[in-house]
Amino acid sequence: MFSSLSDKLDKTFRNLRGVGRISEKNISESLREIRLALLEADVEYKVAQTFIESVKKKAVGEDVLKSVKPGEQIVKIFHDELTSLLGGDQAPLDLNPPARILLCGLNGAGKTTTAGKLALRLKKEGRRPLLVACDLYRPAAIDQLATIAEQIDVPCYTPEPGEKNVVKVAKAALKWAERQSGSCIIFDTAGRQEVDQDLVQELQDLHRFLKPGETLLVADAATGQQAVKVAQTFDEAVSLSGIILTKLDGDARGGAALSMRAITGRPIKYVGEGEKLEQLNEFHPDRMAGRVLDMGDTVTMVEQVAEHMDEEKAAKAARRLEKGRFDFNDFLEQMKMLQNLGPLEGLLGMMPGFNKIKKQLPSGALDSKRIKHMEAIVLSMTPRERSRPEIIKGTRRKRIASGSGRTLLEVNQLLKQFGMMRKMMKSKGKMKNMMKQLGALGGDGTGDMGNMKDLMGGMDGKGGPKLPF
Repeated sequence: MFSSLSDKLDKTFRNLRGVGRISEKNISESLREIRLALLEADVEYKVAQTFIESVKKKAVGEDVLKSVKPGEQIVKIFHDELTSLLGGDQAPLDLNPPARILLCGLNGAGKTTTAGKLALRLKKEGRRPLLVACDLYRPAAIDQLATIAEQIDVPCYTPEPGEKNVVKVAKAALKWAERQSGSCIIFDTAGRQEVDQDLVQELQDLHRFLKPGETLLVADAATGQQAVKVAQTFDEAVSLSGIILTKLDGDARGGAALSMRAITGRPIKYVGEGEKLEQLNEFHPDRMAGRVLDMGDTVTMVEQVAEHMDEEKAAKAARRLEKGRFDFNDFLEQMKMLQNLGPLEGLLGMMPGFNKIKKQLPSGALDSKRIKHMEAIVLSMTPRERSRPEIIKGTRRKRIASGSGRTLLEVNQLLKQFGMMRKMMKSKGKMKNMMKQLGALGGDGTGDMGNMKDLMGGMDGKGGPKLPF
């Protein structure tokens, strides 16, 4: 996420920190580079220009120019202005009764999946969401929503086959909802390949009838400025209350996220960061600004880990690891929990300075398939082998390789790395250093990444052992 922009910003800030004395000339030159980086990231031109002017106004102040660490102050100014550009404060949903949420957007943006994600999130928050299928045009759209609703155990209203009047469907859905004891209703609507008059008219009729508390545009973050233009058009048609950006995990540039609020005046309320139904997160401007600057987002990371990890099992594993009793049964359990967190790159991407570390990782190091391969190897071990890895010698290794469908080399590597990990992690000092990385930021906003590099395994060719994942 935002990797391309983050890399360019990091280079500029490193240059600023490296000069002996900060001057207005230094700042102007750096801001010129940043403006180009923003434009290359597909940030709308006027938004980029206004943003740079605001940063410059504060960066050339006396407090910065005479500061002992002016480079650090400029980074802070940039972070604060970026937070403001993204909306300032997190914008919650209006769920006052009657809580009706209308989702709109173009085909392919992920409206139907987002409807399910939002319903699941609200359900976890203790609410009783209902889903209504109002996409009467896209083939299988109704069936898709019904399937998702079944997966998350949320009631779903589906119209009669062949029904084409969306307002009639909404009326019937409201009567149905009265019998369901729901606390909020999410309406999934039809999209088009592009905004046309028929789509606008249908949406306006539905909006006028429902009078929803929330009218949310679901937009594909990867489409950049196109998403911004779509937002403007929908806002003019139905007066949006907010935006949900999807596929943010695949957006290396970040132009849509950085332009949306400034252009439309509408807050980004949620972001989709993966295909799983659990991967819909509240949008926090300050946290997102931290990610753009590679300062991490440890708060969101901890929240996600807390939601998916079994605290008791994790604590037990930590104790066993510290005592050197950690075996492949524990390892298998940890891998299962790790898979529940979604793509490894997305999770680690929330750590301060991870973009720098990522460049030093071997190709494919963060591929989720690697975890599946390791799992297959461990599952091919006997219970005795999992509890006593030291007995796994030549013939046993060949049998495990054959049973798992992996190579003997992969089996040998896993066993070697596992042994080194156990030995290393037995040291309480290194355990503490690892945990420190999750909460401590250094003066430059990236934290002390040296120990983390060691823990992830000799990525500079000089560090310690590699972890097996």
